[in-house]
Amino acid sequence: MEVIIRENAEAAVALTASLITEAIVANPSLTLGLATGRTMEAVYAKLAEIDRHDGLDFSLAKTYNLDEYIGLPPEDPHSYRYYMNEHLFSKINIDLRNTHLPLGMAEDIDEECLAYEDSILNDGGIDLQLLGIGRSGHIGFNEPLSALRSRTRAKALTPTTIAQNSPLFKVPEDMPSRAITMGVGTILEAGRIIMLVTGKEKAAILAKAVEGPITSMISASAIQLHPKCTVIVDETAAEQLQEKEYYRWIFDNEPEWEPYRNNNA
Repeated sequence: MEVIIRENAEAAVALTASLITEAIVANPSLTLGLATGRTMEAVYAKLAEIDRHDGLDFSLAKTYNLDEYIGLPPEDPHSYRYYMNEHLFSKINIDLRNTHLPLGMAEDIDEECLAYEDSILNDGGIDLQLLGIGRSGHIGFNEPLSALRSRTRAKALTPTTIAQNSPLFKVPEDMPSRAITMGVGTILEAGRIIMLVTGKEKAAILAKAVEGPITSMISASAIQLHPKCTVIVDETAAEQLQEKEYYRWIFDNEPEWEPYRNNNA
């Protein structure tokens, strides 16, 4: 795992979008794992901008989202399917048949979870997984005590997660209390992971996730086990990291980051 600190959120987003773009150019049939949330909106806006101006081709790409609320139909404005259509899929040339999210309205949630795992496997696994981090330290909706080998399943949401996400609902009390989420084990099987974290409010949990012990209480800490994981953060999110100077040295000196050192990406 490596941590890259950028000067602000805009630069962190630009670097994240650049790495995704390069991966798609290198492999147009890439299978992307995608995340939702306010942090990701800027990434998707940047990818849509690159698509408009540079003709980035998503026509052969496949996507799998981390999670979906149980009980919300795809057309509900609060569902993650609606979010993805609104923020990314409607703005790029992707085939919607190649975009996958768990079905929160499935009659049999357990069967839906198994089918989602099978679909990922049949598509050859996820090549690049994009992650954020929740305030309880979760990736996807893998709340505290999620097993590090867990697979796609239904998960009850913590009060912390509900407090973080319910203001996004027109009626906060309408937020579902359960969701389908890829498991930690599912996420760790991706070929590459990019985690994007911005903002001072994420500084404490980020430090625990990347520099603290690996624990099921903070599912994001499991990324320390991944052989090819890049954590991209802005200065405010990096405030509580103990090895900030080392991480800055990596960006300033490692050859792979040389193309990005003299621009905002």
